[in-house]
Amino acid sequence: MRLVFAGTPAVAVPSLRALAAGPHEIVAVVTRTDAPLGRKRVLTPSPVAQVADELGIPVLKADRLDADVTARIAALEPDLGVIVAYGGLVREPLLSTPAHGWINLHFSLLPRWRGAAPVQRALMAGDAVTGAAVFQLVAALDAGDVFAEERYDVPAGATSADVLDDLAGIGAPLLARVVDGIADGTAVATPQQGEPTLAPKLTLADGALDLSRDAESLLHQIAGVTPEPGAHTTLDGARFKVLRAAAAEAPPIPPGRVVASGKDVLVGTGTAPLRLETVQPAGKGAMSAGDWFRGLRSSEPVLGA
Repeated sequence: MRLVFAGTPAVAVPSLRALAAGPHEIVAVVTRTDAPLGRKRVLTPSPVAQVADELGIPVLKADRLDADVTARIAALEPDLGVIVAYGGLVREPLLSTPAHGWINLHFSLLPRWRGAAPVQRALMAGDAVTGAAVFQLVAALDAGDVFAEERYDVPAGATSADVLDDLAGIGAPLLARVVDGIADGTAVATPQQGEPTLAPKLTLADGALDLSRDAESLLHQIAGVTPEPGAHTTLDGARFKVLRAAAAEAPPIPPGRVVASGKDVLVGTGTAPLRLETVQPAGKGAMSAGDWFRGLRSSEPVLGA
């Protein structure tokens, strides 16, 4: 089959490589336009664009799948469109342009967590199990029939970055098998079952820590928003980032108060304390919580104040 692949970030790269290694021809890769990265804001091609160039596949860069993009894709006469974390919506008439429409690799077990941030929202909710699903793209958000899925047990202490990396690896061969099945006519898609939940894109506010909440829900929140948009609170009115934390077995501490306990640095919550492991004070780089605490003038700082 003639494939058009749409994707942008690093999590889409394993799928692109898996399809490129298969029997089908990728006639074009669609990805977002170059983005400014680093302190010098140098315009940099997306990870998918870089791999497509490496593989010798023509690249179409666009932030919106508009009429011009639709016409350019239609001229390629694709049999199937494949999308993995492109970062934009496929609407009609592009949705019906390939002979077999479009399929999407999504990082959840649909219909749970339809939307832009399924892994992040799953971790924030404390889900112990998530997964990857390949489904037929339809006009409604992530609502199409599912060809295949694979469950995934979330490891203890994993962040959204960790889980996304794992699911990208799990999803790539799953996607390739579905493409092969569509090509030979054996693929069967079934309607989604159950009550949908939504996973809207995260904002900075999703990373704001309310330390009066219980420790378990705070750990779920930190895992889900790491590395982006990042977990944060305040210290003396300035933003204070919590990059890594863990549960601690210790007597209760008033919410937000930070104390040393042996080699550990603990912060109080609405229930048990958390052990701060890696933090980033305003205007400084990431550091161990112990190094940060030893450099303080205040013996018992209060976060969130």
